Amino acid sequence: MTDPALVERVRAAADTVRGRIAAAGGDPEVVRLLAVTKGQPLEAVHAAVACGLVDVGESYVQELVAKATDDGPGQRAASPASPAPRWHLIGRLQRNKVRQAAPFVHLWQSVDRLSLAAEIALRAPGARVLVQVNVSGQEQQGGCPPERVAAVVEGCTDLGLEVCGLMAIGAQGPPDVVRASFRRVRALADSLSLPERSMGMSGDLEAAVAEGTTMVRVGTDLFGPRRVEPVVGK
Repeated sequence: MTDPALVERVRAAADTVRGRIAAAGGDPEVVRLLAVTKGQPLEAVHAAVACGLVDVGESYVQELVAKATDDGPGQRAASPASPAPRWHLIGRLQRNKVRQAAPFVHLWQSVDRLSLAAEIALRAPGARVLVQVNVSGQEQQGGCPPERVAAVVEGCTDLGLEVCGLMAIGAQGPPDVVRASFRRVRALADSLSLPERSMGMSGDLEAAVAEGTTMVRVGTDLFGPRRVEPVVGK
C-alpha cells in the first residue's frame, strides 16, 4: 500500500505547481504535468499515480524498465481506481537501449536523429514521439539543431512514427533568454503544425507557460531531491 502521507505531500506539491502554471497565464487543465521520477524510489511512482499524475517520466532506460516491471501500478490493469502510469522517456537515448524500453514507453520525448528514429520504428512500429530541439547550445543536453528539426520530423513520419510535437530544455540565463529559447520551439512547432510542446521544468516552467508549453516536466518540485542513485547501467 502506498504511504498516505507521501501521497498527500505529492498531491499538495502538484497543487502548488498547478498554481504556478495558472499564475503564469496557463490553464492547469490544459498544460499537462509530467511527474519526473528519475532518482526517486518506486514509491514516488505509486504516489504520483495515486494523485492522478499518470504521465511519468524517466531519463534512463534501466531505471524506467526496473520501475515498470516491478509489481506496482504499471503491472496492474488500468481502472478508474488504479490507472497504470504512462511512461515517457525524456533523457538522451542510445540506439542499443531502445529494444529494452520499447514494451513500456508511451511517448519517446528525446528523438534527435534519424538513426534513433529508425531503431524506434523497428522496435515499436507507429510509436508516438517528440523531436528534441537543442535551443540551449549545450551539446550535453541533446537535441537536434533547430535548422534540422523539419528534416527529422519528416524522416520520423516517413518511418511510420507519430510525431506529436517538439521537446526542449530551456537555455540558461536571464528570463528574457530563457523565454526566447522557448519561443523558438513554439515557432518551430507552429510552422510544422505540431500541437505538443514539452517545455519547462521545476526552475523555468513560468517562462515555458508564457511561451505556450503544453507539458511541463517536474521532478524536484513534486518529490524533493533525488533519493536514490539512478540506474544507468551500460
